[in-house]
Amino acid sequence: MAGEVVYVSDVRIERVKGPLRRAYLPAKEDPVLFGVHAEVAEHYGVDTTVHEPQATTLDYLVAAAAG
Repeated sequence: MAGEVVYVSDVRIERVKGPLRRAYLPAKEDPVLFGVHAEVAEHYGVDTTVHEPQATTLDYLVAAAAG
């Protein structure tokens, strides 16, 4: 039927510290970590010797679109 909602994504995001976030996603037992790395960390002034580099939400978006 047109306009019927068939799926609602149940996602929860937790800010850990600084740029680090935990995402709880459907079909994943463990949370996925998001943060910053490389040029993104530099742009936001994040010291990667203090905050371990992690994939950004943009990286996941690009990977999803490319799939």
